[in-house]
Amino acid sequence: MGLLGDRSLGFVLENARRPANYRALAAAPLRYRRPVDTLGRYFLSRGDYPAQIEVRTPTGVLRPTVYSAQDVITVHEMFCRQDYRAGAALGAVVDIGSNIGLSALYFLSRNSTSRCYLYEPVPRNVERLRGNLAAFEGRWFLEQAAVADRSGTLPFTVEETGRYGGLGVRGDEQIEVEVREINDVLRAVLEREPVIDLLKLDTEGAEAATVRAIAPELLARVRVIVCEDETGEIALPGWRRHTSCDTTRLENPVQSPA
Repeated sequence: MGLLGDRSLGFVLENARRPANYRALAAAPLRYRRPVDTLGRYFLSRGDYPAQIEVRTPTGVLRPTVYSAQDVITVHEMFCRQDYRAGAALGAVVDIGSNIGLSALYFLSRNSTSRCYLYEPVPRNVERLRGNLAAFEGRWFLEQAAVADRSGTLPFTVEETGRYGGLGVRGDEQIEVEVREINDVLRAVLEREPVIDLLKLDTEGAEAATVRAIAPELLARVRVIVCEDETGEIALPGWRRHTSCDTTRLENPVQSPA
């Protein structure tokens, strides 16, 4: 595997133009206990796997297990580039497409009381997620399911890294997974929480349809939505919209972000 997890030259050149990546690089020595090793894995795909990455957070040092250079990229996006930036007042998070739990680790380490409601359909990812989040038992709740604008049992593409599979994604290997409809998911969480501080979606292309499907009365109780958005076109009327790299952040004008 080569530069930046074997990304294309075009991808590398495009990211070289983005200020957020330079801010992330400047933050790396503060976030990583072993910055040389971690950045070598990030930029040059060096090292063996599984491995542990030591990350400094507001609540102490975390040691997530990563299984590929792609996982190291995710760690860097979460903790250095802060694609899903959240403050110390963070409360309830709905994390759709939780993968091996790296984004959940970011949310759970913002303070000692945040809660995460996690949705991940791939069995191997779920097993790894449970290991990475073991120290936070009681603060996260996992459902082994995908989430979309519809419910049912649907084919879900899986691939070696566990990072790029999804509903409607082309690939050689597929499994059948349970799919929860987004409004059913949000209603269930809002029976336990007064508001959802942050709704995160990483579903490899299904994000826009899922966001559009959210019922207005539920949307009113969400403070921030962050989602993968390669097109940069996901928007909600009246919501403040910010785009950084391939992530869109939508802020509810009525609810103050946590």
